[in-house]
Amino acid sequence: MFGFSLQKLIVLIAIVAAVWYGFKWVSRLQAARDAELKAKGTRAAKPRKPGRPSPASDDAEDMVQCPVCRAYVQARGASSCGRSDCPY
Repeated sequence: MFGFSLQKLIVLIAIVAAVWYGFKWVSRLQAARDAELKAKGTRAAKPRKPGRPSPASDDAEDMVQCPVCRAYVQARGASSCGRSDCPY
């Protein structure tokens, strides 16, 4: 009536078991990797949640637009571009 058969049920159970044991295997690998990093004395970085911005780093700098040439320059330490009316 619903299209159930013994073969379909066996295949479904095999797929569910494969996925289950696959996740267990991956979690064991992650646990072994974490234990290895802990033994070396380093901390593993926590995974970030998707959609959250990464923490600010020292590599990023603020930029401001030059009122004369409309080019973006560093907010701190900007130097003259060579134009006579350059404010920097």
